[in-house]
Amino acid sequence: MTGAKRRNGDERREAGAAFWSIPASDVLRERESTREGLTSAEAAERLRRHGPNRLAPKKRSGLPVLLFGQFKSPLIVILIAAALLSLFLHEATNALIILAIVLASGVLGFWQEKGAANALRKLVDIVLIRATVLRDVQPQDIPVEEVVPGDIVLLRAGDVIPADCLLLDSKDLFLNEATLTGETYPVEKTPDPVAASAALKDRANVLFMGTHVVSGSGAALVVATALLTEFGRISQRLKLRPPETEFERGVRRLGYLLMEITLLLVVAIFAVNVYFQRPILDSFLFSLALAVGLTPQLLPAIISINLAHGARRMAESKVIIKRLASIENFGSMDVLCSDKTGTLTEGVAHLDGALGIDGQPSEKVFLFAYLNASFETGFPNPIDEAIRSDRRLDISSYRKLDEVPYDFVRKRLSILVSDASSSCVITKGALANVLSVCSSAEGSDEAIAELATVRDAVEHQFESLSNSGLRVLGISYRALHEKTTMTREDETDMTFLGFVVFRDAPKPDATATVRALNSLGVSLKIVTGDNRLVAASVAREVGLATALILTGSQLRETSDEALIHQVGRVDVFAEVEPNQKERIISALRKAGHVVGYMGDGINDASALHVADVGISVSSAVDVAKGAADIVLLEKDLGVLANGIEEGRRTFANTLKYVFMATSANFGNMFSMAGASLFLPFLPLLPRQILLMNLLTDLPEMAIATDCVDPELVDRPRRWNLAFIRRFMLTFGLVSSVFDFLTFGVLLLLLHAGPELFRSGWFLESVVSASLVVLVIRTRRPFLKSIPGRALLAATLAVAAITFLVPLTPLGTLFGFGRLPALFYPAILGIVLLYIAAAEGAKRLFYRSVRS
Repeated sequence: MTGAKRRNGDERREAGAAFWSIPASDVLRERESTREGLTSAEAAERLRRHGPNRLAPKKRSGLPVLLFGQFKSPLIVILIAAALLSLFLHEATNALIILAIVLASGVLGFWQEKGAANALRKLVDIVLIRATVLRDVQPQDIPVEEVVPGDIVLLRAGDVIPADCLLLDSKDLFLNEATLTGETYPVEKTPDPVAASAALKDRANVLFMGTHVVSGSGAALVVATALLTEFGRISQRLKLRPPETEFERGVRRLGYLLMEITLLLVVAIFAVNVYFQRPILDSFLFSLALAVGLTPQLLPAIISINLAHGARRMAESKVIIKRLASIENFGSMDVLCSDKTGTLTEGVAHLDGALGIDGQPSEKVFLFAYLNASFETGFPNPIDEAIRSDRRLDISSYRKLDEVPYDFVRKRLSILVSDASSSCVITKGALANVLSVCSSAEGSDEAIAELATVRDAVEHQFESLSNSGLRVLGISYRALHEKTTMTREDETDMTFLGFVVFRDAPKPDATATVRALNSLGVSLKIVTGDNRLVAASVAREVGLATALILTGSQLRETSDEALIHQVGRVDVFAEVEPNQKERIISALRKAGHVVGYMGDGINDASALHVADVGISVSSAVDVAKGAADIVLLEKDLGVLANGIEEGRRTFANTLKYVFMATSANFGNMFSMAGASLFLPFLPLLPRQILLMNLLTDLPEMAIATDCVDPELVDRPRRWNLAFIRRFMLTFGLVSSVFDFLTFGVLLLLLHAGPELFRSGWFLESVVSASLVVLVIRTRRPFLKSIPGRALLAATLAVAAITFLVPLTPLGTLFGFGRLPALFYPAILGIVLLYIAAAEGAKRLFYRSVRS
């Protein structure tokens, strides 16, 4: 057994051992680690030994791999084999020319894809998910891929668990393990060992890779990384991959369509040529060249180039695309669900007041709120920051004893504090959730009354403040004289003290942003946990004056079928719970919408997963950023609107190539198939077909930089295979009509032989296919839509090169002859007629169909 195999076996045994049943000190010793973590040198050595912490090998655009990938198409492989056969049969010139053209096409695709891949990698690196580990006894943020066995990971709310870990210390640590166990409710984690036979869901001291922290804090020892984790084992068994996007599905279905047409033509043409007793090898090469000519072989490269170019342009608008294929969904999105905080509002909470139950300012309420905010150690939040920054109090006489962090079930945060004379629990949170643990209330005169006697007045104050667009939290307390620790059970029989009121003003440009989204065909729906009165106030201020509101309690009483019919009319979903967000997104999708969801919190992960487009921000918690397809560098709907426009331009340019390549190639191949039926010779030699295909593809390499007409980005558009098929047939047949007109000129007027015929048709075919790009690229009259400079220059350059080829030694090499002077005005007339006919066909086509 080799050392590498032995080491891998040892790793598997270690990772598979029931470490959850062993005392933490023993596991630390086995992993050669301590509670102070690893040194940088130890970590580097373990990273070299164990490899990066990722479930799948990182896709690299290594030069040999990427170059080889350009030649793995079955058609290209067969063509190379046929060329080698020609070489064996002493057809050296033919074979070398074919191989040279195939190589040139591959190198062109390789060069462009290499640049696209490098650009994308740099963009995605901006939003890498990180983990906090102890290195050299200091907390350090490192990329998750660099986490190694033996690391000590420090955890807080919102963190993604980077590997399988043994919990060492915890404080009210709750995890969401739905990705692994399917359990929808948070699971409490404690450091105590459990039985070796414990099932996955019962291992309370194990933190599994891919789950995330909902609340609390902790420290854990990394036991297994990458494929040795539980999630890694599952991914290996199931070969997990991201779900196919609509764009990827469209490309795949287009490939099937072209394959069917290609096989039909190739078999028919090969059979006809054999029937007419033409050389079998020439007929075979001719048929293969036709297949390559019909197939837009640069389609993968063009798509990668377009999407990467679009991703770079979107990055300039502060939108980072993590998965290129999501650009199509981004462009076709017609509903955007978003929280209001930080998107429609400034996202900076300002303390508006600390009020007693009578609505008057109260210093005691502010003191208790200040203590609660100052001593909390959960995830950073703008509410506590607003309280702390309003003004400073001297709280040096107070000491924190314990804490029960905020979570999305209780919606409360409790701190146990003491001073020289007493200790008490101070609880802050959503008003209804605070009132639910109170039995009494304290007035401004410090008189204590039964809560039931003042509840109506409290709720009236709450509604009045909320109607003004203010966010209102409740403050309560309870004396705990003898205790130094507390649990959730101590949140009972409390005294309600008053309100803490915050203002988060709408952004100055929020109304214009909502209008801009509407003009793009994207309807905005506010999804928030805030109460309906605050949500309604913000909705009015940003221009959703007639907003229909649905609350979380109403959602619970609405069936899935009824929600599907109702969800499209609702503008504001208020007081929603985290699991209801996913239900809203699912209902919108079932109603036929392409749904984007914008979230940055712990409770947004499931909604981000289920949305067609998950959108987060660079400042989001790791679990939200990891679930998103698109990450904004600024939490701003204006940035998102710019990104949507850029995404639609990218998609429009990608479709332009598909339209151009499929229609031109289909037209050429249809003409060639027809010509081979009545000509006593091959209409074009295989090497000439490949050269024609290469030249017509060259201008389209610049399509990513083309200008896009405003009407192509004014509303969502989706991949439409039926539309593409009809476009291909319509414009392909128009092209064929003028090919046959060229055949007539060559055969009837010029009495052309094989060499002259091939030269004339090659010239007409390439020039017309290049220039018609300027017509097909737009729905407008082509003179009223300015093409990109690179596309225009490439088109004119290819047309000029094509005219020169028959006049050079290269023409002789490819089997072309010099054309008589009479042919040039004839070809010019045919091309001009073709452009005019294509323009007319375009008007009729777009008048008769809707894309």
